[in-house]
Amino acid sequence: MNTTGTILDKIVEDKKIRLKEHKIRIPMEEMIRLAEDDLKSDAGKARENCFHDALKKDGISIIGEFKKASPSLGKINEKIDLMERIDEYNASVDAISCLTEEDHFLGNTDYLKEIRKKSTLPIIRKDFMIDEYQFYEAKVIGADAVLLITAILDDVQMREFYSLARELKLDVLVETHDEREIERALKTDPRIIGVNNRNLKDFTIDIENTRRLKRYIPDDKIYVAESGIISDADVMFLKDTGVDAFLIGRAFMESENPRKLAKHWKEL
Repeated sequence: MNTTGTILDKIVEDKKIRLKEHKIRIPMEEMIRLAEDDLKSDAGKARENCFHDALKKDGISIIGEFKKASPSLGKINEKIDLMERIDEYNASVDAISCLTEEDHFLGNTDYLKEIRKKSTLPIIRKDFMIDEYQFYEAKVIGADAVLLITAILDDVQMREFYSLARELKLDVLVETHDEREIERALKTDPRIIGVNNRNLKDFTIDIENTRRLKRYIPDDKIYVAESGIISDADVMFLKDTGVDAFLIGRAFMESENPRKLAKHWKEL
């Protein structure tokens, strides 16, 4: 596993501890069985490729994120509660991202399950995916896609986790931060590649990263800009780079009217 700074290392170490707790509550064998049941269900089949298709359509797509905190921002000052926010997202965005990491982002798998009941939009489980268990769990809680963070996985893990996700009919957003990570990510032949504008070593943000790395992304990939999108200027700048989708968290979580903000940014 790569080491990319003490913050990320700490998150991964805490995730290993949480995974032990999850596996005690629902053992691996049971989680696999539940995931296979979902795969056979009509609902599970109907959701196949829905996250990919939501981002592939013409025009800019927006992934609205639900998160309560982050290591860089601390606890986020929410203006409306979960259910109201999902109502706003249902009326304005193309997909939903839900943080399920407990210790540093105050997420929970229960949040994703509640969103699944409330929304027909594609949902991506955003977490630090380091174990096969999490992929079966993602399927069981109702996710349509998962995040693979190149910085915390080696090439073998990337390939095996990507293959497992696709076997479970989960779309995959492969997150990168620099040229080397894009080169490694492309070995899995992903359909969706994200560039994180947040430096995972120190958690500073530079949205220029998305434009700088655009030339390394093949034209047949869906290109997603992640992090640091908080203003009209950010949106216009990133649209000019030719991205296909934005993943936006803080701006929507702190907004009293995410629906109005999302529609405004789509129209810029």
